[in-house]
Order: sequence, then structure tokens, then C-alpha cells
Amino acid sequence: MLDLFSIFSKGGIVLWCFQSTSEIFSPSVNALIRSVILQERTGNNTFNHNALSLQYKLDNEFELVFVVAYQRILQLSYVDKFLNDVHLEFRDKYKNELQGGRHIMDFDFKASFDKVLRDCEKWAKSQPKIQMRSFEDSQKSKKTVASMIERKGEEKSKKSVKIVENKNLTNGKVEESPEAEDDVIALNRAKLAQKLASKGKKELPKKSPKSPKVERVKQPRVWELGGGARDLPALDRGTDRPADCDITPDTQLIGQMTGAIRDLEVESEESSSEDEVEHSAQPAAKKSGGMFSIFKGLVGSKALTEESMRPVLDKLQDHLIGKNVAADIANKLCDSVATKLEGKVLGTFDSVAKTVKATLTESLVLILSPRRRVDILRDCMHAKEQGRPYVAAFCGVNGVGKSTNLAKICFWLIENDMSVLIAACDTFRAGAVEQLRTHTRHLNALHPEAKHHGRKMVQLYEKGYGKDAAGIAMEAIRYANDSKIDVVLIDTAGRMQDNEPLMRALAKLIKVNEPDMVLFVGEALVGNEAVDQLVKFNQALADHSSSTNPHVIDGIVLTKFDTIDDKVGAAISMTYITGQPIVFVGTGQTYTDLKALNAKAVVHALMK
Repeated sequence: MLDLFSIFSKGGIVLWCFQSTSEIFSPSVNALIRSVILQERTGNNTFNHNALSLQYKLDNEFELVFVVAYQRILQLSYVDKFLNDVHLEFRDKYKNELQGGRHIMDFDFKASFDKVLRDCEKWAKSQPKIQMRSFEDSQKSKKTVASMIERKGEEKSKKSVKIVENKNLTNGKVEESPEAEDDVIALNRAKLAQKLASKGKKELPKKSPKSPKVERVKQPRVWELGGGARDLPALDRGTDRPADCDITPDTQLIGQMTGAIRDLEVESEESSSEDEVEHSAQPAAKKSGGMFSIFKGLVGSKALTEESMRPVLDKLQDHLIGKNVAADIANKLCDSVATKLEGKVLGTFDSVAKTVKATLTESLVLILSPRRRVDILRDCMHAKEQGRPYVAAFCGVNGVGKSTNLAKICFWLIENDMSVLIAACDTFRAGAVEQLRTHTRHLNALHPEAKHHGRKMVQLYEKGYGKDAAGIAMEAIRYANDSKIDVVLIDTAGRMQDNEPLMRALAKLIKVNEPDMVLFVGEALVGNEAVDQLVKFNQALADHSSSTNPHVIDGIVLTKFDTIDDKVGAAISMTYITGQPIVFVGTGQTYTDLKALNAKAVVHALMK
């Protein structure tokens, strides 16, 4: 019933393999290596690929991977035991060859493999089967109709019924518990306490008639502006202002966003002292004199075990949760590190705490590093060469800053000589179109037409409120194609991940218009909520799409990153869930407050 069993080294050398067909090995094992082992997601030893269910076991001492695959519809209870037994059998039989580093290709393991498989199948048949309990054996079957009826006025006097099961299932013994008497006693005690409290209460002293009564009235606050009446026009952000009114642009912003997005800089202080995790996880050892104490840690190195790493892993897990990493993600990360290090022999000067922390740091950097190239400017130029606009859609929950960060990305694009059309597809929130209209006016003031040879750099395509968002986006893309506009940025309405009608409308917009990139805008402030949002957004886009290969989230925009100090765990949670990169990071309120994620800087701030 097994379709595949393979033993290969972490260097990519297949030592031994059993497969039912030749078409199974490459796709399934390559998917396991690409999606799990290389992405540091080895905490759970199960992986599904197409119709197959794969289970694996890592041997970190000899750098081996054991993989078994079978049909997902099957329920094989012996797979875990079989995988462990084959692992031990292979290690014991070829220990000398593995220690010498000779990964020969002619391991004669077929007879041992068949014997272990037969023993495990025989063991599975000998295990007692779990039978479902019948209705007659359940607690519900022994309740009477009278015990389930509630009558008016019997709340206090009703006696609870306790059913005591007898060994003979045909006889049920009913006992009455005297809870009604306890209620009466408690009520009498409460009345007595209330009566004593009323007797002991003293009368309040009367106010002296000589003291005049002064009525306190809150005075209205007067807001003082530095320029007086001259500052009042600056506060006007209404829609009644003419479109061609004079706007004084901040010329200091111009030219700062030319080229690629600059990396995020996370301020952190290097600590020269020993690691806090190591001190907290390891008990303080007694100081011992003598010259032999110097060489105490130089000999007798042992392989790492789950028990030796657990105190350090628990401390690191609490540390990650305190830095805003989702609890489930922190648990999976620590389990992955334990799986990766179990059985590994430490070096001479290595300690458990430093080894575990270094491995976790490497895993976090690898998770935050994008698996594919993300170069939006190059993609925009490529789409321009094809004679079509580059389309990006922004989605997310309410109030995370979709429109604001869309304006920042728009400023970055026009700084790099890309004309942009903003499609106002948020037809629900009051003021959404006016907000984009204000951004368009300010962006055009920063980059006027005269500066770009008479070409208007930012345009707004809007049809008001209450319209179909998918239709507006389609018309905007068609207009951009006819007008030779380089980029279309689609602003969608904020929606909660549990709102099925709005999620269905978002899936329709993406399915109909097929944007080049779907960006999820999320806050850096959230922890566990980020996981729920991303999972349900991805699931809704896949469920409500009629295509066989639905378009889900391609990247993440992380906003409000300047408000969290070193609690940067939301970046780990979002990237771990989707496997998609964080493309942009919002770090402030101006158009230039847009950065690219620096994986090493974020991980350093997370682990300090």
C-alpha cells in the first residue's frame, strides 16, 4: 500500500529508493524539499502533495532524510512506527559507511525493508480496534423526559439529578442532590448580612449652610493657531475646493524615491554580554577551582536531544510571542528547530543555548527572504514593452492604511517616471473617493506636467459610490490601455475576513481583471489576528474563484511599522503563513516613508 520510500542525503544523493511508478518520485520529493526542508518548516512531519501524503524523518547526525509516501485517502496507523524502525535499521546496518562519509549507491536494503514492513503491518493488525459507543451506552440515553423539562417558578426549588451508572447497563440509579437546601441557606445568609450592614451605616453629615454653592461649568476650549486666520485655509480638505487650486508642494520630497526602494533600518543595540536565553535556560553552575575546570567542556560532547533543548526552546518560544509572533507560528518554529537539531553532535566550544538560537536565527532569515524575485519596476517596464499597463490590486481589512500606502507606492512609481492611474474601487466607505482625489492633486503638484513633457503623471478613475467594483476596475484597465498609462493601482474596500459577500466580490474583481499582483495590506501591530486574516483571505480567494488555478495573495504590504519598536513578529507570522514576501513596509505618514524589508535587520531586532 506504500507508493514510495526514499532515503537520501541532505546534499541531494539518493541512497536507496522504492517506488511503485517512476512518475511519483521526482514531483513529490522535489515539492517536499522545496516547500518544507528548504523553507525551514520541518516542525510537522507530514506534507501533502496532490493525492499523496508524505511523512518524513530527519537524521541530523548523518545528514539523512527518510521519506514515505502513500495515497491520502488511506489511513495507515503503522506509518510512524514503520518510519522509525526503518530509520534505526538503516543506521545500524550501514553505520560504518555513513560515519566515513561514503554515500555509496549500492545499498542492499530491500530484504531488510520488506521485513520491517511485514512486521509493522502485523503489529497494526494486532492492535485493538476502536469501536464507537452505542446510544444505549451513552449518558444521554439515561436521561428522563421529566429531568429535561423546566417549569416556571421552579428555578430555586428544582433538584438536580445525578445519574450513577451501574455495571449492569440495564439498571440506572438516580440520586437527588440537596442543592436546593444549600441555595436556601445561602439566601438567608445574604439577607442577614444586608440587615447588619444597614444597621451599621452612619448618617452622612449635613452640609453647612454658610458655605456657598458654587456651580462648576466646563469652559469651552479655545484652539490657538500659530498664524491665526491665515491657517484656516490650510485646514480645509473639503471637496468644494476647486481642482485647479494652488497647492504648495514640499519640494524636499522630490527625488528621494528614485530607484529601488531602500532597505528598512531597525535600530538595535549590540550586546557584548552573554546571551540572556542561555543564562535563563541553564542553571547556574557552582564555581570549581583547579586547572581541570578549564577543560570541563572540551570533552565528552553528546548528541542533542529533545530533553536537552526543551528549556531553551520554551524560553525562545516565550520570547517570540512577546515580540508579537503568533503563538501557533512560534510553536511551529521551535518544533522545526528541534527537528533540525535532534541527534546533531555539538562542537567542542558550542553550548546548547547558542546552537539553538543560532539555528532559529538562520531559519527566521530564510523565512523572511523571498523565494522569488520581486522587482516591480522591472515588471512595469516589461509590461510597458508588451503594450499593456501593469496592474496591482490592494486588499485587506478595514483601517489598515490601504489608500495611504497606495499613494506612497504611486509616488515611488512617478519618481521613476511611471504614469499611474488610480482606480477608486472602494465604493462603500464614505470619503474614500475624496481621499484618493486629494492624493492625486498633491502628487500632481509634486510632479507637474511641465516636468514630464506635458504628460499627466497621476490620474484618478472613479464612478462614485454604490457601483460594482469589478466593473470599475475593468473600465479603468481599459482606459489605461487606451491612454498608454504605465501602471494601474486598484484600491478596494476594506473588508473583514469573515464577511462572505464582500470576500466573494473581491474574488470576482481579481478573477475578472486578472491583476499582475495582489497585495495584502496588513498592520504590524497585530499578532495572532494576522494569521487569521491571511489564512481566510487566501482561502476565500481560492474558494470563490471558478478557475482551476485561482489567483491568491502575491505579496504583503506591512503598515505602521514605525509604531512597534522591536516587536516585529507580525512580519514572521504573515510570511510564514503565506510563503509570500513582504514587498513594502510603511514607516510613517509622508510619501517617502516606504521601505523594503531587510530580513537580517528584522531578525536581529526580533532575537535581541
